[in-house]
Amino acid sequence: MPPNKNGKEVCFLTRRKKVKRLVYIGIPVALALLIGAAAITYFSQMRLQKPVEMNMAHHTMGDMAGMEHMEHMAGMEGSSSEGGVSCDSLTAPESTAPIRNFDLIAEQTTVKPDNGKTVKAWTFNGSSPGPELRVTEGDKVVITLHNKDIEDGVSIHWHGIAVPCSQDGIAGVTQDAVAPGGQFTYTFIAPTTPGTYWYHSHQMSSIQVSKGLLGALIVEAKAASESGSPIMEATALYQQLGSSILLNGSTKGLAVPGKPGEQVRLRLINAGNETMEFNVDGAPFRVVAMDGHELHEPGLLERTIVPIGAGQRYDLLIQVPRTGKVIISSPTANSLPIAIGSGSEPQHSENGEVFSFIDYGTPLPNDADLQVQPDRHFELNLGQTLFVKSINGKAFTDIPPMIVKEGEHVRITVSNTGGGDHPFHLHGHVFRVLSKNGIALRGSPVYLDTLLTKKGETYEIYLEANNPGLWMVHCHNLKHASMGMSMMLNYEGVTTPYRVGTRSGNLPDL
Repeated sequence: MPPNKNGKEVCFLTRRKKVKRLVYIGIPVALALLIGAAAITYFSQMRLQKPVEMNMAHHTMGDMAGMEHMEHMAGMEGSSSEGGVSCDSLTAPESTAPIRNFDLIAEQTTVKPDNGKTVKAWTFNGSSPGPELRVTEGDKVVITLHNKDIEDGVSIHWHGIAVPCSQDGIAGVTQDAVAPGGQFTYTFIAPTTPGTYWYHSHQMSSIQVSKGLLGALIVEAKAASESGSPIMEATALYQQLGSSILLNGSTKGLAVPGKPGEQVRLRLINAGNETMEFNVDGAPFRVVAMDGHELHEPGLLERTIVPIGAGQRYDLLIQVPRTGKVIISSPTANSLPIAIGSGSEPQHSENGEVFSFIDYGTPLPNDADLQVQPDRHFELNLGQTLFVKSINGKAFTDIPPMIVKEGEHVRITVSNTGGGDHPFHLHGHVFRVLSKNGIALRGSPVYLDTLLTKKGETYEIYLEANNPGLWMVHCHNLKHASMGMSMMLNYEGVTTPYRVGTRSGNLPDL
């Protein structure tokens, strides 16, 4: 029999109707589910960023899922027990050292960079960055913060300096955010490790730093350099102010005078959120310090790209050439080069090797730290879950704290499993980098407070628990911290009278 054309047409039309029905119904349903999932994730993230009230001294202490806590779990409850030591009581020791007094006034204002545009900013003492604070190692530093009109409150964190717990400037952990019309006085002893540090607000940090509440803090050595020749120096602080990248508040770069043969110590501070890669053209150079800590016998480098993560500081030592100038530049800030000396422009070098501290410099003889066995070991995986930046798959207030006792030796394995570059920053301590991707460091010891990690990298770091308190640990891409990549390292027996959350208005990493 001949095929039934009408039957085929009917089947075809029926299938078409089903497809149309799926299109008309399925796509809207899928979009609704997608929007619903995004909304749930968004409000969940807002909950993590803005809890109603949270005591960061002992939150979620019973849940150590995702953490390898190797021993000494007994007695964890001590951090919330009666008779604990309050962070408030952990202050600077008495000192007869010289006192350096500063006043910093936080206020809303309008700044006018040298490009002629006006920018609404939040400033310290009328400028962004705020004034460069210079002290000498061992000085007693007294800094009074005044909040003129920052409605949400303000605080100051001394990035890289191991201050006492009460002076760390973390809203809801070590103090309440300073309200408009209020003030708070910070007192600490300048560290005996002269170097490059900085300061910034740690109340709603991703917002307030980008609005301009930051500045450089330089700790100078008591003794003069033993290099035999005088060393000039210059500070170069890069920041993101709104949509603009500034260098020392300028949009036109930095000119550093220098005569042929002179040595210049260039203090590079990355106060933005993204990794910056620097090229040095026109002369060889040395990386003499990282995060304020000198490297041992650093060698000469040429055609080398130096990556500096958010929050990190690198000190470069450069000798001005006999002819021409030296140019330090970054693709992240093309219009903001640093020029040292005078004369002709050097040729830009392409495709340089990336600086690695694994084998840079030389090791110390009889290095005792390498023989220390850890009392505790933690594993932290820095990653991403949907729109949330996570540590061990959790975010901010859901992440259990690392618990330590004073005097313990602590090893932390930090792995970047995705979601971008994560500069890992630890408050209150300096840590030593032991290995990268399983390769032990074989050059100079490297001591940091902020460690740049890239996707797929794993580091082992070591620290001594020598500064009792409650300490934030977070990604210093502050946007990532605001999206959940923030947690605590807490000492047993330390408590706090302050609370993070909307009830108190203390939101340190929003």
